[in-house]
Amino acid sequence: MQARPLAAVSDLSVAPVRSWTLNEVLALYDLPLMDLIFRAQQVHREHFDANAIQRSTLLSVKTGGCSEDCSYCSQSARYETDLERERLMPLDEVVAAAKVAREKGASRFCMGAAWRSPKDNDLDKVLAMVREVKALGMQTCVTLGMLKEGQAEQLKEAGLDYYNHNLDTDKEFYGQVIKTHTHDDRLDTLDQVRDAGINVCSGGIIGMGESRKNRAALIVQLANLPTPPESVPINNLVPIPGTPLADQPRLDPFEFVRTIAAARITMPSSWVRLSAGRQEMSDEMQALCFLAGANSMFYGDELLTTGNPAAERDDALFARLGLKAV
Repeated sequence: MQARPLAAVSDLSVAPVRSWTLNEVLALYDLPLMDLIFRAQQVHREHFDANAIQRSTLLSVKTGGCSEDCSYCSQSARYETDLERERLMPLDEVVAAAKVAREKGASRFCMGAAWRSPKDNDLDKVLAMVREVKALGMQTCVTLGMLKEGQAEQLKEAGLDYYNHNLDTDKEFYGQVIKTHTHDDRLDTLDQVRDAGINVCSGGIIGMGESRKNRAALIVQLANLPTPPESVPINNLVPIPGTPLADQPRLDPFEFVRTIAAARITMPSSWVRLSAGRQEMSDEMQALCFLAGANSMFYGDELLTTGNPAAERDDALFARLGLKAV
């Protein structure tokens, strides 16, 4: 079966096939790994070209100085990290970066700003970025924190395709990672984005000390949204010196693969993205993630503030695996 054309993912047509219970998703995690991957690959092939990977490039357009206390984040003003604060990037620099990303083969350009919530005058500048990147023929995505009333509609009018706002972890574990806002605050922003007619990009971070039950609950919460996210980024925690999670032990790689497979099975029509932490993954582990149903990735040498495999390494991996970019 051929992959859906990229244009088709903007029709907000992803719908829940069924509702999932926590016990059902835990049962997926408990399957022998080969059985789980086989099931995920079957689901994947029913909805996508198994050899096609969507590539997005992520740019931090405003770095550091965020008032939130997210325990994993180098951009929080509450932690002493090596990150240097930077003001909102000029429009011409953002457009130049988008052109480079397009030339290298990215089809979606994502812009992130370290804010609790964008101020109106800052949002006006981001709206200009969205318009200019959209004019390049690329899909557009932004992550700006929690939105206020009317801001999602402005982003939609500017031509925004996707809004990223991760749930990060499940509701039960959330307060152990973030205390300056709630899990329900995140859901409220997702509701605003959906009501405005913008595609939702929402996933989580794995390996923050949560249990398997927490990981399964996160998948359930995403899959059981009124409409599942069109894009589901699964991040593998990158411990940042100076943050509360700096010394968090690494998660078993196979547990990460299980999470990818669970996301694919429960959200069969969504793009499941390998996100942060990919630089630390071997080519073999990435191939296993693709086999488990991941079909999107961040492409480029850097994410918001962490490293990412060089484009040349990804191009070589695509050639070795016979993958094609979409």
